[in-house]
Amino acid sequence: MLLLFLLFLSFYTFFSIRQTLPQGSELEIEVSGELRYAFPLSLDRTVEVEGPLGMTVVEVKGGRARIKESPCRNSICMHQGWIGSGAVVCLPNRVMIRVTGTGNESGKDLDGISG
Repeated sequence: MLLLFLLFLSFYTFFSIRQTLPQGSELEIEVSGELRYAFPLSLDRTVEVEGPLGMTVVEVKGGRARIKESPCRNSICMHQGWIGSGAVVCLPNRVMIRVTGTGNESGKDLDGISG
């Protein structure tokens, strides 16, 4: 029973934190730690990115992004789904998509503001 409770708590925490992150405004795509693309999330598009294992397809639609196709074996990155904040990493193909910006670019270099 304790194991089920801890498992439920883990999933609940993961999804609640994901929902509370601020919506981003830009998408950055990195391959092997090198920035390849950066563009606003407001423009719907599909981008093909070449990684060490092959082509990864990133789809941007409705202010969110996802890894649509990947040559990696387990396709964990594809199962992460759509993101409007945070990041998705395809570790075997060394591709990372990261949503940055909060729409309020005046304080983008600050971690927090106190009054």
